Amino acid sequence: MKDSVLTSVVLPLALFLIMLGMGLSLTPRDFKRVAKVPQAAAAGLFCQLLLLPILGYGLIHIFGFGGALAVGLMIIAACPGGVTSNLITHVSRGDTALSITLTAITSFVTVLTIPLIISASLGEFMQDSQAVSLPILQTIGQVVAITILPVSIGMFIRSRAPEFAKRMDRPSRIASSVIFIVLVLGIIIKERQLIQENFMSLVGITLALNVLTMAAGFGLAKLLKLSSQQVRTIAIEGGIQNGTLALVIASSILKQPEMAIPGGIYSLVMFGTGGLMMLWGARSAPAEAAATA
Repeated sequence: MKDSVLTSVVLPLALFLIMLGMGLSLTPRDFKRVAKVPQAAAAGLFCQLLLLPILGYGLIHIFGFGGALAVGLMIIAACPGGVTSNLITHVSRGDTALSITLTAITSFVTVLTIPLIISASLGEFMQDSQAVSLPILQTIGQVVAITILPVSIGMFIRSRAPEFAKRMDRPSRIASSVIFIVLVLGIIIKERQLIQENFMSLVGITLALNVLTMAAGFGLAKLLKLSSQQVRTIAIEGGIQNGTLALVIASSILKQPEMAIPGGIYSLVMFGTGGLMMLWGARSAPAEAAATA
């Protein structure tokens, strides 16, 4: 993907707006809430921050991938949950507050973990390919500028104009999802030749990564005897990633077209599994409510 208006301006700006919208829905209480649900929060953070990259690394070796595609898969595995996971959790009748808390915390923590994971992946999977440098401090600064800065601005706006932030919550969530879908479609159209060449080989590994992480989150939450709403939330948070951030890192920061492909295909896959989670939640919630009544 050559440096263009899409990669240098549109993608970072779109991510900035998405993260700003997320900030409008956050308050300091969202970060403090982790103390009230320590088991649920720990399970969600474990799935997103540790399990997902570990599974991604393992699947890369099982499927025999290497080079830019392997790095691209590790990029999406290193990314935090996004606004999409909050929306899917809400529609699935999950624990929306827990989802927002996990997304908020992982968005801050991954500012440090993403550059480290990507740097290690470049060192391992790009040894025999074109050298791609990743200045860690500069990358941390770039990730902060397109994630933490807009979230902080959104939280500041909410603290000063809470009624405005509440009114904008639903529109910003819908707009974020629409922007994300449009961006994924834009990448698919722009890089259709690369996607056509790699789709069949990548759909299996991306589906495996998505389903295994969601299943692991589901199983861990069940093992901890969490509520059905928390079980659904942790499963969703484990498998629904910030695909826009993955596209920005691959396209705008690393400027590597192939590395954006796994993130694009993973995004398509997670829309499918996310849709199934919404159907499951919509059908399960009434029965669960009746059972606890």
